[in-house]
Order: sequence, then structure tokens, then C-alpha cells
Amino acid sequence: MRFSYKRPAWLTRTRLVLIASALVLFGLFWFCLPSKLFDKPTAYVINDDQGGLLGAAIATDGQWRFPYDSIVPEKFKKCIIAFEDKRFEHHLGVDLLAFGRAIRQNIKSGRVSSGGSTITMQVIRLATHHNRTFLNKLLEMFMALRLELTYNKQEILALYSSNAPFGSNVVGLDAASWRYFGRSPEQLSWGEMAALAVLPNSPSLVHPGKNRAILLKKRNLLLDKLSRQGIIDKNTSELSKLEPVPDRPVPLPVLAPHLLERFKHDCQTGAHTGPTRMNTTIKAGLQQQVSDIVERHHQVLAANHINNIAAIVLDVETGAALAYVGNIYHPEDTTMESNVDVINAPRSPGSTLKPLLYAAMLHDGLLLPNSLMPDIPTQIAGYHPENFDLSYDGAVPASRALARSLNVPAVKMLQKYKYDRFYDLLKKAGITTLKQPADYYGLSLILGGGENTLWELSGAYADMARVLNHSDKYMGKYDPADYHSPVYTHVPAVKPKLENSGLLDAGSIYYTMQAMEEVMRPGEEMLWRQFSSTQRIAWKTGTSFGFRDGWAIGITPKYVVGVWVGNTSGEGRAGLTGINTAAPALFEIFRQLPVSSDWFEMPANGMVKISVCRQSGYRAGEYCTDTVEMWVPKSGLRSPVCLYHQLVHLDKTEHWQVNSDCVPPDQIVNKTWFVLPPAMEYYYKGKNYQYHSLPPFRADCVSADKGMPMELIYPKDGAKIYIPLEADGRRGRMICNAAHRQSGIKIFWHLDDQYIGVTKDYHQIALNPEPGVHTLTLVDGEGNTLQTKFEILDKNK
Repeated sequence: MRFSYKRPAWLTRTRLVLIASALVLFGLFWFCLPSKLFDKPTAYVINDDQGGLLGAAIATDGQWRFPYDSIVPEKFKKCIIAFEDKRFEHHLGVDLLAFGRAIRQNIKSGRVSSGGSTITMQVIRLATHHNRTFLNKLLEMFMALRLELTYNKQEILALYSSNAPFGSNVVGLDAASWRYFGRSPEQLSWGEMAALAVLPNSPSLVHPGKNRAILLKKRNLLLDKLSRQGIIDKNTSELSKLEPVPDRPVPLPVLAPHLLERFKHDCQTGAHTGPTRMNTTIKAGLQQQVSDIVERHHQVLAANHINNIAAIVLDVETGAALAYVGNIYHPEDTTMESNVDVINAPRSPGSTLKPLLYAAMLHDGLLLPNSLMPDIPTQIAGYHPENFDLSYDGAVPASRALARSLNVPAVKMLQKYKYDRFYDLLKKAGITTLKQPADYYGLSLILGGGENTLWELSGAYADMARVLNHSDKYMGKYDPADYHSPVYTHVPAVKPKLENSGLLDAGSIYYTMQAMEEVMRPGEEMLWRQFSSTQRIAWKTGTSFGFRDGWAIGITPKYVVGVWVGNTSGEGRAGLTGINTAAPALFEIFRQLPVSSDWFEMPANGMVKISVCRQSGYRAGEYCTDTVEMWVPKSGLRSPVCLYHQLVHLDKTEHWQVNSDCVPPDQIVNKTWFVLPPAMEYYYKGKNYQYHSLPPFRADCVSADKGMPMELIYPKDGAKIYIPLEADGRRGRMICNAAHRQSGIKIFWHLDDQYIGVTKDYHQIALNPEPGVHTLTLVDGEGNTLQTKFEILDKNK
């Protein structure tokens, strides 16, 4: 069965053609607009948190063309409608009255003296770059009608104001306002706005700096028109005429050049895919203040050939940057390399990682806030850390070691915590600059053996402060995930899900902040505590090996300030230390921030009260008689028990140790005693007058159980030692050092079974052994023997 179709009687061939033609015309009409009206590259623009301009970089095609702005100032709207298209609000893209008038004028004058284009038609011409022909004019009218169906009047005005030419290489109202008046469009007067409104009409002829008389005349005519239409009053019109027209382009603000370059780089590499205009979190006033502080300090530092300094201020709650000074800014002097953004440049952090290690050990119960840590000459697998002042305390509370930034206790702590474990913690804390495996850094990681950025370190410090601010709500959990929000953002910073992590607990961070607050401020000693108006700050400095980098990072419950000082070339300078160069700038920046009476409070959750030995700082043991009750993180319950108090047996005079072999048990005095190992005691008692050495055994008592009374401080067993040559070319000497509990006793030294000398009280001796393995033997006056082996390395191998 064949299917047949009978065309309706009304659908004639002519009508079919007409319908098809109508559909084609409608399709041409509907799709006549390009998919993207304007695709020219735009300038890179960054604004402060209030929308004010921080800086801008010219577009890749050499035009000052700011990105599209949907907001059109009311003054510009009034001016441009009055000057270009008085019936703009009422027509559908084409003003037939204006078009007819233009045709009459052109015929009468014999030349094109009036175009009759509406603002909508001008948007089409700007988008398509049509030549001014009658046919193109008809096409523009056609496309303008289509544009009016998709965009409302406000959007069309915004397209016009963002893309209209304003003379030379200036495109768009925003760029013109800043280039000609140095202010945003919203801040322009009626006279200034009228001058800009007449420019797009003939930008090649009317150009600021040239033909100013024509520009002035056009501007004044527009002001008269605004007055006649009642938009402004007569007085405003006359006063506005007295304002000068722009003479020449003015420089744009340069408040955050390094942040601008960072944003530009992110746009060009695809890290940022949005518009090339971005509102940042920067506060312009604070940014200017910090820039001025950086510049003042640079002028002083430059006398010591220290060329670079950077500073950042973070908001603790959001992680957003409030000030971002990536370096000094002297583009005219290329030797300073001031174009380098040091905030994101990996540099050796010196001691600035120590607070994280201290908090981590508290979190894991490996120590308590004031647990004694060894501070003696140390050599670990050929690594020989030293304190900055080259002195030793023997033993020092962990909190004081952090406050004083002592290197040897820090290395001892890392040795106990394990460097690979600390390496993993840093990675979890948001540190991305450690590109080598953990073994590459080893124990030097805690003294600046790796590289970090001021951005990430300041963010890690802010993370800790924020955990304390929310310790009750989030049960004191530390999690940096999603916390390092970009410094430029058009959405609120994402807050971390602190409740899902346990990297560091709030109690451990609290004691870390307490220790950091005790750091002595430069030039103030501890006098700052006497002034109630002085800001409480937990802070830490760092100095890299070779005096190449000086760091200072400070924390309050609301702000984190980070400062770096050095040379981007890596050149070290004498005196380039964190305390001398970065810290003064840090405290000056803090003085620009609001002073708050708030301080970190001890967390209410996750804390327990335990008995702590006052002398050792460890959990009180059986023989600790002087104790203190102390709130510590729950992990403190598994911290080590005091190992420095022991029960000793004395005679009645308490001047000698005895035992039941020489004194009847009922005549023995049992007493607890604070006893440090010989090497720790050797240095400790020199700085702690209250320390009393353990009395020696009485001569008539068997002393097999008395333990080894002496200790070799250097060299340690298995040490590999390289002895450099002296200035005269002769082989240098190594200084061996030992400690003995008993004062006044002699120690007899032997090298490879050969007697080499005797020492008393001050047990040091200089040796000059040949390359190879040697045995060093010490024998004290009571026959106690100590032996160790070490190797002297041959420089020629």
C-alpha cells in the first residue's frame, strides 16, 4: 500500500517559498551575532578587597583594555546617553528619527557629517570592526535589533563602556578613568566624566594632550546639554567647565607589583582561567604601610649590601593575605633583582621549622613542655651541629630551647622524633617545596637543610593559630587541607574540615605558642611586658647557613606576619640574621595592625592534669620530690618518666656515697638526687649554681655499682673526622673533650696504647693523629676506664 501526501490547499508553492524564506531570514537574524562579541585580550588587573585598583599590566596586544565591567557609573550613563543617543532607553536598537536626521544633514552638507548610530549600533561596530559604509550601516541596524533581544539596556551600556575607544591605546571607561585621571570612574566629577563621554565619538581626533581646545569645547557643550535637560544644575555646569581636561596619561597605581605578576603568570599558564580582573583580599592601606616599612628597612640593609626584603600579612581566620610585598620594587636597578617574588621563592628556612617539631613531639607524647633536652657537643654520623653562639648549656628545657632557638637540642629532638617522620609531617602541613627524599636532608632538615617559601611557612603558622581559635568547636585538630586559599579570590576562602584530622592537637600548639612568646624581642629585652598596650606576639626567627637568609614570623590570634631578608642572588652577608634584619621589620608591621587584648587560651578539651618533676620537666617518677601539677595534652600520659632522679645512699655527713659493705644499714641516709649524665652535668653546672654534683663514693666502700663517673664528649665512638690544614700548611689538631663527676680528679689520656698526657678539672687535650682508625683510652685516678674508636679521614682520598 503506497502512502500518498496531499498538500493542503492553502499551502501553495508561493507560500511555501515565502515560509522557507522567512525561516531563513529568521535564522540569519537570530544567528547574526558572533558567539562572543568581544574576544580581544584584556589587561591584567588586580583590585583590593574594596574594589580599588592595586595595579594593572597592559594587554598582550599593547592596549590598555580593562576586562568587562557590568557596572556602569550613573554619571557616565547620563553623559553618554545625552551625547550619543538621547532616546537610548526607548528604542529597539535603531533610532529611525536620528537616522533620518543624519541622512538629511549628510545630503545637505554633501559629506558624512552625522552617523545617526545608536549606542547599540556602536556596540555592533566595535565588535565587528565594520567600515563606515551605507551597507554596513544597514547591517549594523539589523544586528542591533538582534542585540536588543538578548541584552538589556544596562548590559548594552556596559558593553559599550568596556570596549569604546578613548584615544591612543586606551580602551574602555575603566582604563580611561585611571589613565587620564588616576581614579576609578565612580570617583570622577561631572566635568571629568563629560570629558571622557565625548572621547569615543572621535578618539583619533580628540586626544588628551593634543587638540585640547576641541576636547574642551565638546566637553562644555555636553555640560550645557546636561544642564538644559535638568540632569545637573546651572552652578554644577559652570563649575565643571572650570575643571581642566586631561593633559597626558598618568601612571597607574603600583601597590602590589609582585602579586600582579603572580596573577598574570597564573592567567597565562592556565592556573587561573577566569577574567583577567580579580578582586584580591589585600587591604590597600595596610599594603601601602607594609611597602613603606619594607622600603625604609631596605635603605638601612642596603648599606650592608643586603638588597632584598619581603613581607606578608595573613588573616588567621580565613588564610587570606591582607598585605603582599614580594620584594622591594626598584625596576630601574636590575642589579637588585627586585622583580623576584620572594614570597613564593624556595629559600633555606633556618630555624623556622622548630615550632612544628616541638608541637609534633608534644602531640606524640615524646616530651612535655619543659622536658630537659641535652645541649652538649654532638656528632651524629659525621653531622656536627652547633648552637649559634657556639656555647652549650648541658641541659635545657625544651620550651627554652625553642625560645632561644638552640640548634643542638633541636637536632637531638629530631633524632628522637625521626627525620623521615618529620618530613612526612611537613608534607601534610602543606609544605610542597621539599623535592628530595627525606634521607637527602637528614637531621639538617630542622636547621634549614631544606627549602621553604614564606607563603607556605606563614600559612602553616596561621593553621596552628586557627586551630587554637577553634579548639573547642573542632576538638583541637589541625588540618591544613584547603586552608591555603589563593591571595586573589572571588569566592570566600574555604575553611578546613578540622574535625577530620589529628595532625597536631590544640594543647600541643598552645604550649608551642607560649614558648614562642618568650622569645626576647630585639632591643626590648623583656620590657615589652611592662606596657599593657603592647601586642602579645608568638614569634620565631631563622637564619640560614652562610648568613644568606633572615626570617621572622609572628603570630597573634588574628594575624600572621612573615618577613624575609637576604639577597635573591644567594650571596651571604655578615650580620644577616633573622633577629637583626627581619625581626625589626616584623614588629614594626605588627604595630600597624589593631592591638587586641585577646590571646590564645588553654584548650578545654583534650587536656589532662599530671604531676611533673619541676627540675627535669618530665612526668614525675618515684624519686621526684619537687613536683608541680600541670595541664598537658592527653598524649603526655605516655610521655617518659623522669630519668634524672635517683635514690642515693649517703653517710651521715652526706658528703660521701656509701653502701652496706662499709656502713651499717641503719646509719645510711637515703636521699633522692637530681643527677645528669657526666657530659650534660659538665656544662649544666656551670650555668646552674643550684645544681649539686653527686658525692663520690667513700674510699673504703665497694663501688662496683656506682656507674661510670666520666664521659667522653668528643670524639664519640665511631666518629669519622676530617682535620683541615692550618694557615701555614701544617696539619691541624683535634680537640678532645671529656667530663667527670668528681672535681679535682685526674684523667690519664692514651692514644693507641701510647700515653699522651693528663688533665685535671678541665679535661681537654689536643691531638694530631695520622689518617686511619685510632683508639682513645681514658683512665681516671680511681681506675675507671673509658675507651672509644674513631677514624681520621685522609683529605687526599
